[in-house]
Amino acid sequence: MQKTIERIAALRAAMKQAGVQAYIIPSSDPHLSEYTPAHWRTREYFSGFTGSAGTLAVTETKSGLWTDGRYFIQAEHQLEGSGIRLFRIGVSGVPTVVEFLREELKAGDTVGIDGSLFSAADARRMECLLGEKNIGLKQ
Repeated sequence: MQKTIERIAALRAAMKQAGVQAYIIPSSDPHLSEYTPAHWRTREYFSGFTGSAGTLAVTETKSGLWTDGRYFIQAEHQLEGSGIRLFRIGVSGVPTVVEFLREELKAGDTVGIDGSLFSAADARRMECLLGEKNIGLKQ
């Protein structure tokens, strides 16, 4: 778990240097595959969560992992002690990644993503939803 904490701290330092207040890491590769080759398992590297489906969002002070019912128990165990909050997709009252970021960030903040890991439609949708609160998206 210590490696996860250190890696999140290093990510936050890189985010600060890049001028972004949040960063989103999906479980995909440039082909948007669900089962990604080891090289593209960035979400796993930073969170320690090894399930095939999940999204990690890291802000300057908080981090969360969104995954579906197949992985609730696994994620709970793998995230224990990491400081990463588990968000159970499909459970009533659980915000989406973008909803979470809209609440955590303020106008003028920026969310970073690797644009090659999102479909153009998903990136546009995020940009639009974040833009409603004057939060930018940097690809």
